[in-house]
Amino acid sequence: MFRRSFSSALLLSASLTAFLAGSAAAHAESRVALVIGESAYRAVPSLPNPVNDARAIGKLLTDSGFEVTTVSDLSQKEFNQKVGDFAAEIAGRGPDTVALVFYAGHGLQVDGENYLVPVDVDPKREADIPLQAVRLNDVLNTLNSVPTRMRILLLDACRNNPFPALNQTVGRGLALVDTKTGAPGTFLSYSTSPGAEAEDGAGTDSPYTTALLTAARTPGLPIEQAFKQVRVAVNKATDGRQTPWESSSLTEDFRFVAAKDARDANAAPIPPASNAPKRTVDQWKRDLAGKQPEAAHEMIVSDGTLEAYQAYDALFAQSQFAPEVREWIVRDRKMVAWSEAVTINTAASYRSFLAAYPDTDLSVTARTLIDRLRYRPSPLPQVAALNTCTPPSTPNAPSSPSILKKADVAPAHEVEPQVTVKKVEVTPRDPEPPVRTLPPRRTVVVEQPVYGGPYGGVPVRQPFHPVGMGWGFHGGGMMGRPMGFGRRF
Repeated sequence: MFRRSFSSALLLSASLTAFLAGSAAAHAESRVALVIGESAYRAVPSLPNPVNDARAIGKLLTDSGFEVTTVSDLSQKEFNQKVGDFAAEIAGRGPDTVALVFYAGHGLQVDGENYLVPVDVDPKREADIPLQAVRLNDVLNTLNSVPTRMRILLLDACRNNPFPALNQTVGRGLALVDTKTGAPGTFLSYSTSPGAEAEDGAGTDSPYTTALLTAARTPGLPIEQAFKQVRVAVNKATDGRQTPWESSSLTEDFRFVAAKDARDANAAPIPPASNAPKRTVDQWKRDLAGKQPEAAHEMIVSDGTLEAYQAYDALFAQSQFAPEVREWIVRDRKMVAWSEAVTINTAASYRSFLAAYPDTDLSVTARTLIDRLRYRPSPLPQVAALNTCTPPSTPNAPSSPSILKKADVAPAHEVEPQVTVKKVEVTPRDPEPPVRTLPPRRTVVVEQPVYGGPYGGVPVRQPFHPVGMGWGFHGGGMMGRPMGFGRRF
């Protein structure tokens, strides 16, 4: 009895502590948001819901303590300008800022890169997209360049590809992005899983926005738990055709709405630690055993890991959800393999992908990238040979001729520097006016190596080269991986 009372008191104390900490953090941090809705496309049919989605999300964020900038129907130039202005606003707020970007509209992947599509895009070929659209990694890099507490990116951008000229050459949906490879403190959400297409919805808002509006308003609910609820709600609303996806490198907690009292803090499930190991397939089988197929399906959709789906497929192979689960598993493995191939970015990596997935929506892109890499300039054989990493030779060992042989360079005769001691007679000048007197003659002993001249000529001393001072820069940007997410080409 005493133990039970003590446990209850301890749980209540922990809940009250979490409630007070969450409330204090919500009031201490600065919250800013950029909300974009792209509906009025000029070259393709318009999308009715993105502007509505942006308006509804803007109100939600305003009620959650964000200072919101809501814009719609931006051209590429306006889009980039708004992102730059938003980054400047974040910088002015200081490092204890939560920055959130919500985007609703079309999104595409081209050559493994994700692009957000402004309303003025009119591509005639695949190569037009990088020139006319906005690269997702550029948005991420811009946000990562400014010190912030955390960055939240919500993309309702996986709608179907509206450009007929690109339907046969680009992959479906968006490519996988792993936020853990960038700066910590980033949360990225897609309205559907990588490689899949989202629905615009028949109502006022998209299924993704509708579910987010409900989950985010729950007091005291951590963001990871909120998006677990979003996954389940969207999956049910679309009969399994659409399941949202997230990637997180958050190092601290975030709630859209702080807990009002200790009861709200206690009602919210405690999220697992960020370093907690994922459950294995066998562990999931034990958790799912004995449950009804529908309840088990809801559990794995909420979790969203490959291990959970594999366990369900093994236990409920004959259920009504089995085809959806198998399709999700195949697509997830394909997109992970594609992400690895794009990251390595060699002809061999793309051939390996084609060997495993010879006939998919990404096969044309893989073959195109193989052809493109065929024409990549390679270093000269001599340079490649001389740049080969070899262990340093010992002082007594002869220099290895293998590298020189590869470069077709004849070994040069090297003369070891000799250390000599030479007496130099110096006749002092008679300064005018005399400052001090020197002995009539003095001998200065100079000890330094005397090097042989070129081709065995007269020995000369090592020339003196003054050391200059300069500045170097290293950081993020297009190619800077430490900053965030770089460009591959």
